[in-house]
Amino acid sequence: MRDNGISLGFGIAFLLALAGQAIAGCAEFNNQLATDGLAQVGFLDYLTSSDFAVDVTENWQSEYLQFFLYIFATVWLLQRGSPESKEMNKAGPESDKDQRVGQHAGPDSPRWARVGGVRQAVFSRSLGLVMAALFLLSWLAQSIAGVAAYNEQQLRQLQAPTDWQHYLSSADFWSRSLQNWQSELLAVASMAILSVYLRQRGSPESKPVGAPHATTSVEG
Repeated sequence: MRDNGISLGFGIAFLLALAGQAIAGCAEFNNQLATDGLAQVGFLDYLTSSDFAVDVTENWQSEYLQFFLYIFATVWLLQRGSPESKEMNKAGPESDKDQRVGQHAGPDSPRWARVGGVRQAVFSRSLGLVMAALFLLSWLAQSIAGVAAYNEQQLRQLQAPTDWQHYLSSADFWSRSLQNWQSELLAVASMAILSVYLRQRGSPESKPVGAPHATTSVEG
């Protein structure tokens, strides 16, 4: 448990937050149904509804977008004085020696880091590629759940439903996406610049308390 404290701690917190969202979301959904003069739904029915699915997936896709962009962008983009940035002279994918791949790999290096060719190329970008895939899959799930939720709302208002292709260009779909994207991008930019001047003692996301503001890529 000590070796996996971060993943276990945040995993448990995620489940608790998801459960809280489900409970609050069900109450809000039933309040809306009561306002519209419709029958309320049970908790299990709400958990399998498109309304709950779209609320969850629209947040997931924005989080994975944040990590995907951050992982790839920080290969090239730097921020002087931030522990979130590489050193100022290391922009780019760096040398094989710096990355300890191929002939520079050690005996305890991952096997695909020691071999060359396609396997090494894929493994060298595997974190960003997986985050990109998770973003696209969760965004797809959001679009599917979103069109179902949108059409349910249309039918309640006695309006014509739409198909998935037209929903992808709708204001509802892009409003849901962009309202999450802007918040994630703001959070990343804030963390990068604030960590230049502010400290959190003992955190790997912060520089040591006494480190100069201009010190880059040093974790406390």
